[in-house]
Amino acid sequence: MNHYRSLRVALLGAGSVGSQVARLLLEHRDELAARVGAPLELVGIGVRDVHAKRDVELPQELLTDDLATLVAGADIVVELLGGIEPARTLLLDALAAGADVVTANKALVAAHGPELFQAAETVGAQVNYEAAVGGAIPIIRPLEQSLAGDRVMRVMGIVNGTTNFILDRMHTEGSTLEEALAIATELGYAEADPTADIEGYDAASKATILASLAFHTEVPAECVHREGITAVTDAMVQQAERTGRVLKLVAICERLEDGSGSASGDRVSARVHPVSLPATHPLAAVREAKNAIFVTAESAGDLMFYGAGAGGPETASAVLGDLVSIARRHVLGGPGAAPSTHADLAIAPFGDVLARHELALTVVDRPGVLAGVAGLFAEHGVSVESVRQDPADGEASLVLGTHTASEARIAAVLDALEAHHDVERIDSVIRLID
Repeated sequence: MNHYRSLRVALLGAGSVGSQVARLLLEHRDELAARVGAPLELVGIGVRDVHAKRDVELPQELLTDDLATLVAGADIVVELLGGIEPARTLLLDALAAGADVVTANKALVAAHGPELFQAAETVGAQVNYEAAVGGAIPIIRPLEQSLAGDRVMRVMGIVNGTTNFILDRMHTEGSTLEEALAIATELGYAEADPTADIEGYDAASKATILASLAFHTEVPAECVHREGITAVTDAMVQQAERTGRVLKLVAICERLEDGSGSASGDRVSARVHPVSLPATHPLAAVREAKNAIFVTAESAGDLMFYGAGAGGPETASAVLGDLVSIARRHVLGGPGAAPSTHADLAIAPFGDVLARHELALTVVDRPGVLAGVAGLFAEHGVSVESVRQDPADGEASLVLGTHTASEARIAAVLDALEAHHDVERIDSVIRLID
């Protein structure tokens, strides 16, 4: 029988996820001890207000607002506070004292991951963060371990449940963005301030983490191109449906090969923006607030991970998985391992990224306009693949689909269209993925 001492676990945060983690630790203590080989002792739950109402009834004697003292006495710190501070300082203090860390804080990992990993490496500690991306979906460990011997070419996914719920309602119920957001808020999918979700900040933080892991390269958050869904209109949704397509907000992390056959010259791109997908694409079928991540690796081929991207019990599952893994390392011994960043690939500017686009324009309805507009595309090296025209009351709607072109060329075309006397307005620009 293993007589390893109890491991002291400090939990920071008792919101929807934290309260579920605490409940599971208390209710399943015997089963978890058997899996770990040592008891997991929840020594305290750090909160801002010890008297606040919570989703789960927790032992009052475990609640404390003295987070610094709680962290100082722990073997493992589970951080579910969210935000940058005080989480960053508390975790750095924990690591400096030799404690291991589990976090679900994607904003913190995206902005300060390298700092945390370096602090852990200095003392032989471990930082686990499976729940930071995809909620219950296991994606961090597959990228970090299962695919460590392969060359990942692309990671593309729906990583924000709130925006997926909104776009899904716009397609299936005919809701406006504002109506769908109101329902998402009512159901608890969206925060009172939904900016992080609908403007793409949340998804961009996750793209930073995914790209850094997939390509063994530090990808700073400021290098991730970000667009949210606030520019998506009912007309764009209807246009997509007319052509058998669906709009989704996706994070795309890909390796841009230099053509030499050597990986050392490859570059990395990470971006978040709406795309138009064929209804037959696996990501098009992801409904409501679910998440799905599609990974393409050189040898393994296509892999898809699907499940709940948020929710207290669901995310708590990933947190507990990280906690058990870290606790097992305590029992078995050995230093922690930081994510590999050995490749150190260059980050490609967004303008170099290649994509097909669909542009909807309102133009003056008179002879020769189409030829003039098409000429602007040719002037900037963008080939037009398809054109649809609908005249109405002195104006006409033009929908132009392009062949693959760089984002820089498309941006130049958009500038030229804005200045053209026959173009009344640019109604929408959407990227197409087949």
